[in-house]
Amino acid sequence: MRALIVDGCKTTRRLLGMYLKSMGFEVVFAENGLDALEKLVDADINLILVELYLPYMDGIEFVKTVKTNPLSVDIPVLMVTTESDREKKEMAIRAGVDGYIVKPVTADLLLRHIEDVLKIKPI
Repeated sequence: MRALIVDGCKTTRRLLGMYLKSMGFEVVFAENGLDALEKLVDADINLILVELYLPYMDGIEFVKTVKTNPLSVDIPVLMVTTESDREKKEMAIRAGVDGYIVKPVTADLLLRHIEDVLKIKPI
């Protein structure tokens, strides 16, 4: 399985990547929404983790774009963000995210959300 991590923070990309690799995922990284959209075309992605606040295209616009494209509409998207505001969370859900996680993120918390959105048995 291959996951795409979209986050402007290099440290966060590395941390999430380490968690996902330990769960058996191949990981593709993107620094912003535009970069991520290009990588979606080239890679067979099974899961997307995206930050709300991104340069060039924010996480909400990215999710809307992913969820309106017939080629990517079925890819589960987890928003992993520092934003805990209820209104922002509701915007993300309306945009089509399958899960919303407020940082800081632990490997266990991430695993539970991934199991839920991918409908898999616990690892």
